[in-house]
Amino acid sequence: MSKQPSGTPEQEQTLVSHLVELRQRMMRILLIVLAVFLCLFYFANDLYEYLSAPLTALLPAGTSMIATDVTSPFFAPFKLTLVLAIFIGIPFILHQIWGFIAPGLYNHEKRLATPLLISSVFLFYAGVAFAYYVVFPLIFGFFTSVGPENVAVMTDISSYLNFVLKLFFAFGIVFEIPIATLLLIWSGATTAKDLTDKRAYVLVCCFVVGMLLTPPDVISQSLLAIPMWLLFELGILLSKVFVKENEEEDIDEELDAAIEDDEVNSQKS
Repeated sequence: MSKQPSGTPEQEQTLVSHLVELRQRMMRILLIVLAVFLCLFYFANDLYEYLSAPLTALLPAGTSMIATDVTSPFFAPFKLTLVLAIFIGIPFILHQIWGFIAPGLYNHEKRLATPLLISSVFLFYAGVAFAYYVVFPLIFGFFTSVGPENVAVMTDISSYLNFVLKLFFAFGIVFEIPIATLLLIWSGATTAKDLTDKRAYVLVCCFVVGMLLTPPDVISQSLLAIPMWLLFELGILLSKVFVKENEEEDIDEELDAAIEDDEVNSQKS
């Protein structure tokens, strides 16, 4: 049997150009993250002190955080600075991703995607800020007050960093629920009415997710589950506005395309 060609030269050239563009954008992302990291690394210890402030402010007198590993005093601030550089570079990272996929979108999709990208960045930062300024003081106040009197609370710096980063990512992702809800409805995977009818199940799922992503206490679980449910309701509310407008734009574009086709056919005849 003769071997079938894998593709036309034009298709292969297009694929190679897309891969080259993807590599260039990945290199830009790495360079911007590296540049931010180098600028922040001098302040790594100060950044860690600021991050640990919600806990150290609640520690009993005469106690402090400790390092149980020889390399922890260096690698804990190093890891924090690297993660912070990625956090700061999120707008640029999303801009590069947007620049890569935008040429393949329709005009109405571009008009919807731009505010969604901006909103997703804002919501992620809002989730991180909510965790730091609201959740941390509450859960650390709870944990430092329930221990036995003869036990000194002296948290390891690496364990603390892993704990707070986990909560940062959890709350940052959870605050993207309105965007995820809007995209599900916009894509036609579900409708606002279906999600509204399943509100009770969603509320239960919020508390289950809160139980899995947070420490085993009711306070932190509720502090994650309740915002999840409120953000879910916000996503449904936004979908009733934006999805309706998007459907009207789709109809207008289809009518314009049909009119253009009729004009072309009439000219040919």
